[in-house]
Amino acid sequence: MSTAFWSATKLAQALRAKKLGAVELFDLYAARVRQHNRALNAICVMDLDAGRKAARAADRAKGKKGPLHGLPMTVKESFNVAGWPTTRGLSEHKDNVAHKDALAVARLKRAGAIVFGKTNVPVLLADWQSFNPVYGTTNNPWDLLRTPGGSSGGSAAALAAGLTGLELGSDIGASIRNPAHYCGVYGHKPTWAVCSSQGHSMPGAVHPGDIAAIGPLARSADDLRLAMDIIAGSDDIDGAGWQLALPKPKLGSLRKLRVAVMPSHSTAEVDAAVSGAIERLASALAKKGARVSDRARPDFNPDEAHKVYIAVLRAATSNRQLPHHVELWERLSQERPATDMSYEAQAARANVMRHKEWLGWSNRRHQMRLAWAEFFRDWDVLLCPAAATPAFPQNQRGERWERMIEVNGKPQPSTTQLFWAGYSGMCNLPSTVAPIELAGGKLPVGVQIVGPQYGDYLAIEVARLIEKEYYAFTPPPGFD
Repeated sequence: MSTAFWSATKLAQALRAKKLGAVELFDLYAARVRQHNRALNAICVMDLDAGRKAARAADRAKGKKGPLHGLPMTVKESFNVAGWPTTRGLSEHKDNVAHKDALAVARLKRAGAIVFGKTNVPVLLADWQSFNPVYGTTNNPWDLLRTPGGSSGGSAAALAAGLTGLELGSDIGASIRNPAHYCGVYGHKPTWAVCSSQGHSMPGAVHPGDIAAIGPLARSADDLRLAMDIIAGSDDIDGAGWQLALPKPKLGSLRKLRVAVMPSHSTAEVDAAVSGAIERLASALAKKGARVSDRARPDFNPDEAHKVYIAVLRAATSNRQLPHHVELWERLSQERPATDMSYEAQAARANVMRHKEWLGWSNRRHQMRLAWAEFFRDWDVLLCPAAATPAFPQNQRGERWERMIEVNGKPQPSTTQLFWAGYSGMCNLPSTVAPIELAGGKLPVGVQIVGPQYGDYLAIEVARLIEKEYYAFTPPPGFD
């Protein structure tokens, strides 16, 4: 496999041992960016001259070197990088130039990473496609007519195509998990608040976002753990009172792992291309000695969980709505009867609900969080889809809930599959996505590995064992 597709862990080891030069590696990625990025539009902001200068400095450096010393990488456009614009795809923010690095970006740089670019996103990070009026549309390297996912779509596309060594994304509605699945890479949505989101917000916004988390995307599970070691932990203020101590399990093998499997559900039906791949993985795990159940579930109704998630999700994002959506939600909340449980009706009510009503929804969410804790007394992880289908064709017409995807030959609103983001995500739980198959030999399929709260390294470790014993990252044809 070409050096461009090596894991960040392997690249970093080679750089520290001087078996690979930082300039040599940077020039490789820069050449690939010039060759492939026009078709992909994955990296939307970059400074290759400054990146090469930093690589030269890394090659000359003496003494102790950080864990990412000399590694070229990119980050999602929504993270502040000093001197570069942070737009979130909004034309009115195209001149919003950051004066300071986001905390996670600063930590990656202190670890020796060379951040040479930013990757594309949808408007306000609010789509499972990545297009906006500032930077245009990002395409999936497995099929340029399909979406790479969103909102960390540029992140996953750049990794899959071998344009960067590591990535940093964010996730409130599968925005790490969905692109990792669509592009065949690894992604980790951490336990809520484990990684500080300082410097990843709208201008002037400092309130911590409910449900939302930041985390890494990569080409191997080892890289996710390496990145988490660097970015996780409190900020300077919270650090005065607490330090993070995530448990780091050593499983050794898949034998005796306790695995619950949920390949589909009536609340959000999953295409056979995805559910079948997860079922085949579950069978393989059972043959390797894992205890596998397709019936074990936390003790609450999944359909109710989806309603709770839509309520708390749309309440959480209500402060960043564009004016035309504010008007839409106000109108729909008055027009639609309380019995209307369509996505748009639920979203409208959530966007304008009173705080007392939100407290009720959030209380039910935390009751479900406690049910998850009980579930994880008996099970190590839950395996489920990250999305209902493999990557779907680009479709930028109308509102998100009006856009249909084909699931088992039938149309399904693309927003229905938000179920697979919220079932665990709204309850603070960590999830790792790992590639497990190519559907029809053409499009990647990933599995979402849900762990207990603060079980981030457990979920990543299960992904590592699947990578080692079952299926690993494969470069897309034409980019390898």
